Amino acid sequence: MTAVFKRELSSYFSSLIGYIFLAAFYLASGVLFTITSITRSATDNLLYLTTDMSSMFAILFFVLLVLIPILTMRTLSEDKRNKTDQLLLTAPISLGALVMGKFLAAVVIYSMGVGMTLVYAIVLSFFSEVAWLEVLGNVVGLLLVGVAFISLGIFVSSLTENQVIAAVGGFVSMAALYLISSIAAVIPIQWLSELIGHLSFADRYYTFTYGIFDFSNVLFFLSWMVVFLFLTIRVLERRRWN
Repeated sequence: MTAVFKRELSSYFSSLIGYIFLAAFYLASGVLFTITSITRSATDNLLYLTTDMSSMFAILFFVLLVLIPILTMRTLSEDKRNKTDQLLLTAPISLGALVMGKFLAAVVIYSMGVGMTLVYAIVLSFFSEVAWLEVLGNVVGLLLVGVAFISLGIFVSSLTENQVIAAVGGFVSMAALYLISSIAAVIPIQWLSELIGHLSFADRYYTFTYGIFDFSNVLFFLSWMVVFLFLTIRVLERRRWN
């Protein structure tokens, strides 16, 4: 797994995808930070001596829908297109270790982007008091929804050899998970509507932005991460035997 992890991590920068993802994430989060935090808190700092970054974290959810598919689109589709997947599938390494190596490499790149939000909080701390527990809760929520989306993106990438299709498929899948609560709202059957509503990624993520750290939400995102990684392993296992 370590060899796969190192190979994937270096490939993000050799193929420029890592640079593109980080640059886009830093740009988007920086603009949101300026608009939702500094502009608004200029008055808050004077009147209430407080800061609030929850709006920035809430809007970053939409940024993930666009950027994470770009981050994961090549993880397995490129190997399939270049026919190098046969070498990986026949290598003396378990499929679980193969998938985890690629997954962890993507998570590291993603975490480098999320880490910038802590820098923004440090900047605000020079002007007023920062609610660090809320900031850390928001960061944890951003990391959790990110790892769930990354595992989904890798699963979609395992289904095709076309990177563009993998990116579009990842975006559509993640957008569908975001719209679950809206879909549930129009279902006339109450128990079914409530059941589907519990699967909403957006509702559970926004709980973190309100400063509420619910362990059930942590378990929710980690469970989906495990499910998507398991499905990816099953896809590769089927391809190996074929």
